[in-house]
Amino acid sequence: MAANQVAARLKAAAALAAGVKSAALATMHGGMPHASLVTPGWDADGAPVLLLSALAAHTRHLRASPACALLLTGQAVDENPQTAPRLTLSGTAAQIEATGALRARYLQAHPYAAAYAGFADFAFWRVAVAAAQYIGGFGNACVLDVAALQHEICAVLHDG
Repeated sequence: MAANQVAARLKAAAALAAGVKSAALATMHGGMPHASLVTPGWDADGAPVLLLSALAAHTRHLRASPACALLLTGQAVDENPQTAPRLTLSGTAAQIEATGALRARYLQAHPYAAAYAGFADFAFWRVAVAAAQYIGGFGNACVLDVAALQHEICAVLHDG
């Protein structure tokens, strides 16, 4: 793939990531996959951050096995949903302390979460991304360098 194609796909994937309001979180439990809706934010390094309730099944799954994947999906260009750009981020999740800056960044992206972000059963989780695959539509799929993608996500968030 030409360098300009790589750069274009990185920019498109980063714009998608920075612009989504929800994603599908895939976890494993007892050898069975589980998918749920989550609302990702981004830390200062361009890694996904989730605000999760300890009461949710996916949180219990992550505590038992931190391996997970996030599927972020954009808008389809026509009636065929497979024309939508999508980004799959695979890695491991860990509960983190919410610094003031991280909390503020997350709540800026998801202001409604302020109503429950302080509840005792809610905590922030960071996904350490190990692999990223971008699909920009038919015939437009590639594996992305994670560090380069996270750098682009930071650039989009900073410029946006």
